[in-house]
Amino acid sequence: MLILLPPSEGKAAPRRGQALDLGALSSPALTGARREVLDALVALCREDPAKAAEVLGLSAGQADLVERNADLPDAPTARADRIYTGVLYDALDVATLSAAAKRRATARVAVASSLFGMVRLGDRIPSYRLSGDASLPRLGPVAAVWREALPAAMAQALGRGLLVDLRSGMYASFWKPGPDLAKRVATVRVLHEHDGTRKVVSHFNKATKGRIVRALLEDGADPRTPAALADALRRLGWTVEAGAPGRAGTQLDVIVGEL
Repeated sequence: MLILLPPSEGKAAPRRGQALDLGALSSPALTGARREVLDALVALCREDPAKAAEVLGLSAGQADLVERNADLPDAPTARADRIYTGVLYDALDVATLSAAAKRRATARVAVASSLFGMVRLGDRIPSYRLSGDASLPRLGPVAAVWREALPAAMAQALGRGLLVDLRSGMYASFWKPGPDLAKRVATVRVLHEHDGTRKVVSHFNKATKGRIVRALLEDGADPRTPAALADALRRLGWTVEAGAPGRAGTQLDVIVGEL
């Protein structure tokens, strides 16, 4: 099973740690594309900070994030599960998982990244700022880079297992599994039900996804099909409705009440 998460916009900045080594990251086939995006981002932030702030959607009070990007080649790194922060990652709370669940997290969880394409939780990366919809001078849209680079790497990372896709729409556009993988793709959506109405609520959606991943890791379940995943989630206490299998996989709706 491969659980694919969205990144967080906010990130922790380690004070110490070894510098970034692209060659040491998982999925080495992505090294060339990672270098292209990194070089374009660093060049922009070093040569034209004002333009960089505009491209990155930063306010005047966030100039430190431009400076951080400019220093990425030499910036200290930490495990990705310590870099990504926010509601989903707070709910997942990797640091407090059992030893067995931590091993499963390292082996089974990956994060979509606008800078690195895809990283594992054990990969050492620096804190960075780059949205998935950014378009960098000399390079173009980062999403286009990853649409070309990711298919082979993701197929290798997935192997013969089930893909549990928890990405947001922006990052889902980086790589879309083909029809040949549809039987092994489960896209999980969280819907909050109140007074008979169901809708996606961003904060609760992220928190629930973090709790779902934590529960799967602690339980040790390793489903091989969307139906088996739905059964595992129900056994763990979630209300799940499965859609009909399609060319893009099966959508699982996790229904929760107001929190």
